[in-house]
Amino acid sequence: MRTFLPESSAEAVRARLLRRLPEAREAVPGDEVGRAIAEITRLFAGDPVDLTWIPLDDEAVPEQYRRVYAEARAIPPGSTRTYGDVARLIGDVTLARRVGEALGRNPFPIVVPCHRVLAAGGRTGGFSARGGTETKMRLLRREGAVLL
Repeated sequence: MRTFLPESSAEAVRARLLRRLPEAREAVPGDEVGRAIAEITRLFAGDPVDLTWIPLDDEAVPEQYRRVYAEARAIPPGSTRTYGDVARLIGDVTLARRVGEALGRNPFPIVVPCHRVLAAGGRTGGFSARGGTETKMRLLRREGAVLL
């Protein structure tokens, strides 16, 4: 499964999706996708939900990125880690920039909660979704994260 964050309109979402997945076709969601949509909607509403059950279509994702995504998925709603924390957890604290690169290319936003990873000292770091770091902070506040 892949995910996309909201855009300014449904047409903008379709256009972005087709740029990334030109073979995609619109269809009625099946049970698993419907459940994922419902759970993500609950998360956006501020409910602490666990999305780790959602399978990732990560065959084309480099192995090192998969390790970063696995560590990001282990961060519970309302919690944060730093890029350095994630780098240490994947085995090499010097890979903090690589962690940021992987999260910036995250094809599974929200399901892989890249918004829960911050720069050193609690700084926001980057966020490639529409709205940038403002969106990142809004997501964290909605999840109940305590921010400096």
